[in-house]
Amino acid sequence: MALYYVTGQCNLNCAYCEDFGSRRNAGSDRPLPLEDVMRILRVIRSGVDALFLTGGEPLTHPDIDRIVLQAKRILKFREVTLITNGLLLAQHEALLPAVDRLIVSLDSPDVQLWSRTIGVPRASAEAILANVRHYAGLQRKFGYQMIVNAVLTPETLPGAQALLDLCAGLGGRTPGGRTPPLLISFSPQAVNNWPRYELTVSPDYRAFIEKLLRLKRQGAPILGSEAYLTTLLELTPYDCYPTLAPRIYSNGELAYPCRPFEKADNGQGGRPVNLLGVPSWRAAWDLAGGAYGQPPRACHSCFQQCYAEPSLMASRPLALLSEWLRFPASRAGHLSTYAPG
Repeated sequence: MALYYVTGQCNLNCAYCEDFGSRRNAGSDRPLPLEDVMRILRVIRSGVDALFLTGGEPLTHPDIDRIVLQAKRILKFREVTLITNGLLLAQHEALLPAVDRLIVSLDSPDVQLWSRTIGVPRASAEAILANVRHYAGLQRKFGYQMIVNAVLTPETLPGAQALLDLCAGLGGRTPGGRTPPLLISFSPQAVNNWPRYELTVSPDYRAFIEKLLRLKRQGAPILGSEAYLTTLLELTPYDCYPTLAPRIYSNGELAYPCRPFEKADNGQGGRPVNLLGVPSWRAAWDLAGGAYGQPPRACHSCFQQCYAEPSLMASRPLALLSEWLRFPASRAGHLSTYAPG
C-alpha cells in the first residue's frame, strides 16, 4: 500500500496535530492540478495496488471526486481508502461508489469536547457527528466499509467507552437487511512517535486497552490486531518495516524511508525524489536508495499505528493467522455478541 497526501490544506485545527490545520496551512501549499495528481498516482500504481488518500483534508481538493473515481476506475487500484474528517462528505457523495474503505476521524461523541479538540464552532462538530451516523447507514448502498478512527488523548480517554458504544449502536439490522458494522480503531496520541507520557502512566488507559482486547475477542467491531493492541498495552519493542507504508506528499515528494525519519532531518532519510520526475515506482525507490541507502531492516522506535500494524503483520504471520482463525466474530464485526457499556 501507499499513502498519498492529496493536499496539505485542512479545514479543522485539531489540538494534537503538528502538521495541518487552517491556522497552520502554508500559503504556498496549493493543491496540484488534476493532471499532475494523476501522474503521481500512475507512478504509484506501477508498483502498488492499494491506495490511501489522506491529507490535510482530502475533500478540500477541488478535484477530489475525479481523483478518487479515476484512481479506481481508470488506474484500477484494487483498494482505495479515503481518510477524512467527515465534515464535507455530503458535498462529495459522487466519489463514494469508488471508495472501498471510508475512514472518518472522530475522537469523542461529546459535541462540546469534540468542538474544542478540532478547533471549530460547535455546529461543525455536530455536522461531523451527524455525518458519521448518516454515512454509516449508507455502507451497503455505496459499497464501502466505514471505519471510525479515534485518537486517545488524556482529554478524550474518559469518553472512549461512549464512542465505542456509539459505533456499536450504528451497526445492526435495518428494514433492507443487515447493515455492515461500523468498525472502530483506537490509537494513542503520539509525541515524537511514542504514546503521550500521560497515557503511558495512566491506569485508565491500560484498563481501556485491556477492555478492547476482551471485547474484540467477544466480537466487538474493533479494528486492530490482537498483536497491535497488546503492543499498545505493554509498549513492547517490535521490528518495524517502514517501507511497508510509504508516504507521498501532495507535491509528489516521497518521504524515505518513512515520515518519522524524513521529519527528523538527521541524514538517515528525507525527500530524495519527486514522483512527477520519474517513470515508475521502481525508479523512485532506486533513486531513494541511492540517496540514503537501503531502508532499515528493523526499527524499534515507532508506535504509530500506520507503521506498527503492517510491521506486526509482516513479522508475525503465524500469530495473525491464528488470530484470524480464533476470532471470526471479531474479524466480521458481529455486533450481536457486544453489549454497550
